[in-house]
Amino acid sequence: MTERIAEDRRAKLDKLREKNRNPYPIRVTKPVSIGSCLENFEDRQGEEVVVAGRLTQVRDFGKLRFSHLMDRDEQIQIGFERDRLPEFWPDRKLVEANDIVVVRGELGLTKKGEKTIWATEVTLASKTLRHAPEKWHGLQDVEARFRMRYVDLFANPEVRQGFILRSKIISGIREHFDSQGYLEVETPILQPIFGGATARPFKTHHNSLDMPLFLRIAPELYLKRLLVGGLERVYEIGRVFRNEGLSTRHNPEFTMLESYGAYADYRDVMELVEGLFGHLCQTVLKGQSKVEFRGADYDLTPPFDKRRYTELFAEHNGGLDFFDEPAVLARAKELHIETAGRPWEKIANDVFEATVEDNLSGPVFVYDYPLAICPFAKAHPEDARIAERFELFIAGMELANAFSELNDPIDQEGRFERQLEHVDEESSSEMDEDYVNALEFGMPPAGGLGLGIDRLCMLLTGNDSIRDVILFPLLKRDSGRVEKQTEAEKED
Repeated sequence: MTERIAEDRRAKLDKLREKNRNPYPIRVTKPVSIGSCLENFEDRQGEEVVVAGRLTQVRDFGKLRFSHLMDRDEQIQIGFERDRLPEFWPDRKLVEANDIVVVRGELGLTKKGEKTIWATEVTLASKTLRHAPEKWHGLQDVEARFRMRYVDLFANPEVRQGFILRSKIISGIREHFDSQGYLEVETPILQPIFGGATARPFKTHHNSLDMPLFLRIAPELYLKRLLVGGLERVYEIGRVFRNEGLSTRHNPEFTMLESYGAYADYRDVMELVEGLFGHLCQTVLKGQSKVEFRGADYDLTPPFDKRRYTELFAEHNGGLDFFDEPAVLARAKELHIETAGRPWEKIANDVFEATVEDNLSGPVFVYDYPLAICPFAKAHPEDARIAERFELFIAGMELANAFSELNDPIDQEGRFERQLEHVDEESSSEMDEDYVNALEFGMPPAGGLGLGIDRLCMLLTGNDSIRDVILFPLLKRDSGRVEKQTEAEKED
């Protein structure tokens, strides 16, 4: 640790302690937000306030010093005058940029009219022992930002505001579902049988029970058990875990909303999703319905476009019929899609993903998926090959997945058995017999929804990568690289 501390800052820390000045006090005066100080500022000049935050670069003019103070939301200039600060002035050079301070002072203006708090008392709340990168915005290695998110947040206000917006988005989701009569619940993260999706899980072991457990890949089957129990409308916002690759759209640990509403179907869920987007645009985006994402503009005003899966499949594959197995296999080979030992419906869906999804600008509901790839959805009453399922796409990216939920226990058990025949060992699980048992007690017809919150935040904040909307994305360990990067920034 010693070699990482800046020598000049450590010397100032020691000097403060020699003077019996605690650089990390137990208690400080409670501050107000800088934003509240800026409200009606012109009419409040001379008013005393107490604010706190991190100092930016200090500008010294002899008997006068200036710096800006930054809290979570705002910043304001602080004026330090010798005559106003008789106790602080002798130690002023021991407090510097990036230190965290509490300032008591009066609201006022400089001669140039800049809003300023003229300090009458300064308390050092936390002495900073490392130099922050002065050119943080110019870092070429973006991983350094993710590895040291704690620096990224205070050095880059846009990043900080993006995560504040993420928090508001999640609050807005809760507001909408609560207003629709849904109950927020919690279901197990550690599960003895993983299910609700096909994915490779993270595996662990419980010592006392001497049994394997899995981090959930989805909360679906537990949430639907609650419908059996009579809760009727439930939702959960929580982490799910899939032991798979990383990309701009994938992180092994991500946040998902899942909801289930009794006596509804997938068309009702479409309306629920449109209502959610309308609510977020009005509340979180302050009435704005258009967003910019990856260089294009998207209008999120409902209703959204609706396109049938099989029609899109044919449109982007020269009129090819999804259910023409030989032709689909031939098309898959043209696209270099692996076919050996795989069910042709999965191969056909890979063709859809390769040829259709990137062309879905949206917002668009792609609906009526092939039943064979929808193990938890009801069959369409007019075509037993089709499932009542939709996915929402925006900018070629899937944001939501929904079903008219299967509640026939005999049908569900048969689909489980067929599903287990065609999955590899690492992503397969045993049949969840207790879930089938729950269905035998009767689950009402229901509409279910899964919504990727990280991807939604990418869209609404205009960030290209999922790592930009996750505070601490998973990264390969590489501590030395971060140290070199920050040292290089200091030298610049």
